[in-house]
Amino acid sequence: MKQQRFSNDISIKNRQAGFEYELGDKYVAGMVLTGTEIKSIREGKVNLQDGYCYLNNAELFVKGISISPYAQGTHYNHEATRERKLLLKRSEIRKLEGKVEEKGLTLVPTRLFINGRGLAKLEFALAKGKKLHDKRNSIKDRDAKRELSRMKLK
Repeated sequence: MKQQRFSNDISIKNRQAGFEYELGDKYVAGMVLTGTEIKSIREGKVNLQDGYCYLNNAELFVKGISISPYAQGTHYNHEATRERKLLLKRSEIRKLEGKVEEKGLTLVPTRLFINGRGLAKLEFALAKGKKLHDKRNSIKDRDAKRELSRMKLK
């Protein structure tokens, strides 16, 4: 059986976000992409680690996400870390503006996936940065859960 180069069941997660931030409400937005970008996403060549979202003139953008250049792309290939516009309803953008400015929260991308219609969507969360002691607590909790699951298996 031949392996397909492009896949529609892509779900790329930012596991580091859960460790670095306390995640709150999650939102899903569409992305404005070029042809070579969507092909690279379908190949799974995306890194969400350094990404963040910001608001500018009542529009939402994501910066720092790295989508590798498409191997078969020509001189029309995209820049890997360019700023990309996110598509969200104006009312949701207004709500986000209020929360980000009031409470000092940030918008962190948590997952990039392709929906049933074949469109790339970015899931992002309202997040608050964790302090060092919070990170230690989450490591302890994770280790405790691992120990419990080992005990149950025996």
